[in-house]
Amino acid sequence: MEKTLVLLKPCTLQRGLVGEVINRFEKRGLRLAGMKMMQLTDAILDEHYAHLREKSFFRILKDSMMSTPVIACCFEGIEAVNVVRAMAGATNGRNALPGTIRGDYCMSNQQNIVHTSDSLENAKIELARFFKPEEIFEYESSNLGYLYALDEL
Repeated sequence: MEKTLVLLKPCTLQRGLVGEVINRFEKRGLRLAGMKMMQLTDAILDEHYAHLREKSFFRILKDSMMSTPVIACCFEGIEAVNVVRAMAGATNGRNALPGTIRGDYCMSNQQNIVHTSDSLENAKIELARFFKPEEIFEYESSNLGYLYALDEL
């Protein structure tokens, strides 16, 4: 089973959408393996968004991500990275299809509800950035046989 990172952004907390967003991932069949609220810092954001450092919006992005705590989640499932990305929708909420999280809950390119890992490799890096190993839990889910066919497990 793959594990992937989802960050519920400050706009999600401010708008009272935390439960709805987490509920959508759980209803889809993803297993919550870790969750914590944390205040992001310049240092962690410099590392997390290093690929955006030269962009004109970098400071605005960092200020936005530090405006309130975020909720970091680890979700697990078969092809979890791709499933979560598809559920999130296009980065710019104005371009996200209805039925996706961003398509249903946002109109912004930056205030876009969630950050999701874009590859399995990055999911591993990002999960290690936001979680200690003991903060991600392994436990038996009794409904796996109802989520996946036996030959998928």
